[in-house]
Parts: sequence; structure tokens; C-alpha cells
Amino acid sequence: MTSDGSALAEIPAKLRLVEQEMALAARAAGRDPASVKLVAVTKTVSPEVIEQAIGAGQRVFGENRVQEAHAKWPVLKQRHSDIELHLIGPLQSNKVPEAVALFDVIETVDRPKLARALAEEMTRTGKRPRLFVQVNTGEEPQKAGVVPDATDEFVAFCRKDLGLTIEGLMCIPPLDEEPAMHFALLAKMASRLGSKELSMGMSGDFTRAISFGATYVRVGTAIFGARPNA
Repeated sequence: MTSDGSALAEIPAKLRLVEQEMALAARAAGRDPASVKLVAVTKTVSPEVIEQAIGAGQRVFGENRVQEAHAKWPVLKQRHSDIELHLIGPLQSNKVPEAVALFDVIETVDRPKLARALAEEMTRTGKRPRLFVQVNTGEEPQKAGVVPDATDEFVAFCRKDLGLTIEGLMCIPPLDEEPAMHFALLAKMASRLGSKELSMGMSGDFTRAISFGATYVRVGTAIFGARPNA
């Protein structure tokens, strides 16, 4: 992604606007604004642009692909040791070693083979990224994630059989459906499973997600503009 000087200069202001909207939504829901964290999604965003967001105080970022993240983030994390990097896209089992080495949070655990690979790599290296299970709340066949009816069993498998700590749940509602019903479903499931983190809500619906209990919202376009390759 390339940006001229004026676009770069707008990033701090866009970040502040998103943060203000998040705080308003949290207060409207009777929540502490500090209970919701912003994941700035940097898919297709260049290191130069990311540096502008870091300079404005943003410290939590999300990437969709391991390969793209590996090309950008090792140097950025070396410069800024307090960065928290989330993987928010599907993870192939053969990419697990790279993902465990690079990411602080993996939000897309969704199948036994992947969970086993993560458990083995975390045991081997001693590095333990925080883990969320992705739930396919719309049961869309083309989309990653565990279907709702199988989520309790899958989380139990991860925790009891593999010894993994599952801290949260994540979802991406169908584009053509009202997201509120999906946010409500994920929140209910998280409560039942004792998962304290809820990653839900993107640029178009993050304020709604906050009203249903989101603790992380994933926002890219509202901060960095439309992605040329999205």
C-alpha cells in the first residue's frame, strides 16, 4: 500500500476518531472504555504507514496472512518492543512454527489438526501466544471457523486433551446479515465457556459489537482507507 504525505498525516486523526467512537459506545453500554481494545488491521498496509499509527500511540495490530506479516513485522517489533500482534486470518498447519514465533495472539484456532500443531509447537519452543477460537456463527461453508454446535466440544478438546488455554472467541458475521444476532450468539457462548475475550466488530459495525461485549474490535479501513487488494 502506498500513501502520499497527506494520507499519512490523516492516520493519527482517524485513529483518534475510532477511539472516540469506541469510548462512546462503551459508555453507552455501561462499560469502561478501557475494557475494549482496538486491533488496527494492517493487511496490505506498508511499514511506513504502520509507523505512523505506532507514532500516534497504537500498539495492537492485526494481520490476515502469516507470509505478509513475516515480511513486515519482525523489524517493526524489534523497533517497538511493546507491540501486540494478532493473527486474524486463517492459519495453515504448516505455517504454525512461523505464527507461534511472530504473533502474540492467534485468533483463528478452528480445527483439531491446527490445535494439535499449535500445542506441539508451543511445547517445543516454550513460546505461548494467546489463543482464541474462531466461530463460524453464520455457518457459511466458504468461511473458516467452528460451527456453533461444535464449539463447546472443540474448546473442551483444546483445553482438556491438549492443555491449551483458550482465552476468547472470535467471529466474522455474514456480510448480508444483521451482525447483532451473531455478536449476541458469540457473547452467550463465551459466557458459557468462561472465555473472557471477545473479538468481534470491524470498521462498519464495531460500535454494535461493543454494545454486545466485544473486548477487541478489528478496524482497518476506517483507519488506513480502502485496501487496493482487498
